[in-house]
Amino acid sequence: MQENSTDLRVIRTRQSIRDSLVDLIEEKGFEAITVKDITMRANINRGTFYAHYQDKFDLLTKCEEELMNEMTRIAKQNFPRLIEVLESNSPTQAPNPIAISTLEYINKNSKFMKAMLGPKGNLTFQSRLKDFLWKTLFTDGPNSFIKEENLLVPGQYLASYIASAHIGVIQKWLESGRKESPLEMANILSTMTVNGLAYAAGLKRQ
Repeated sequence: MQENSTDLRVIRTRQSIRDSLVDLIEEKGFEAITVKDITMRANINRGTFYAHYQDKFDLLTKCEEELMNEMTRIAKQNFPRLIEVLESNSPTQAPNPIAISTLEYINKNSKFMKAMLGPKGNLTFQSRLKDFLWKTLFTDGPNSFIKEENLLVPGQYLASYIASAHIGVIQKWLESGRKESPLEMANILSTMTVNGLAYAAGLKRQ
């Protein structure tokens, strides 16, 4: 029982530290934040902070790694379902299961995502997101979404286009208060990505 209580305290302390980081990023930007700012906001002493993290950069890295690891798990878990959708008779009409699950996860972690993708966040986070999408789309072995041998354009340009477009849409969704559900957003992304921009803009009919 004592061990469980200790584990629970550790979890709560780490969550308080991470919540404080997010609040401070939105208030003053990551670069301006100090460890003292975080400990004061989380109502802990510096020793408690350093028992969990080396510095604010280590804290940020661990937050990002946790997010990326979970998104990778979601992608791998839903990959077989995505293949079923793509092999169906009307794949453009079915929502992307990876997109839905990923957007649901982003929705649950919207405060962190909004802070990190906002104007006061850390720009390296966007680069890590793009690297994640590159790996998911092209370099995840048998689970790769797109096969390079089937490409009609150079892979690096396609990956950059898809990543930048998706991140931009997610930023706007978060900034706008997430009025649409993850399912609705997955359908919006599918309309633009699968059917094409001309179709999404009403310039082309299928």
